[in-house]
Amino acid sequence: EVSNRATVLVREEVELAKTEVTEKLNRLLQGGVTAVVAGVFVLAALAMIMHGVAWLLNDLFFDDNVWAGFLVEAAFFLLVAAGAGLFAYRSFKKSSPPVPQMAIDEAKEIKTAVTRDTTTSKETS
Repeated sequence: EVSNRATVLVREEVELAKTEVTEKLNRLLQGGVTAVVAGVFVLAALAMIMHGVAWLLNDLFFDDNVWAGFLVEAAFFLLVAAGAGLFAYRSFKKSSPPVPQMAIDEAKEIKTAVTRDTTTSKETS
């Protein structure tokens, strides 16, 4: 009977671990897909806005040297990209891997309980 209960507990723990990891991966996937979609729209909008800004810089400062306006924008984009890359690196570094922590904690408790019960039953025999 103890063996059957232990087997059932182990199966339930495995199922809990699978469910927990699946939930965490689904959250990561949803966030990633949403970020990609948002990025596509932002990129399209930035292309239009920055093209206009490059021409505006040309009209205001560079006297028909259109390339200078685009060069200023390219430098700005590289600075923004460096900042975003640093932010992304720090975010990924802080995030936790999809480890089934609840299932691991529960398994440790079960192991302790089973070990305690086994020790107690041996002492009474």
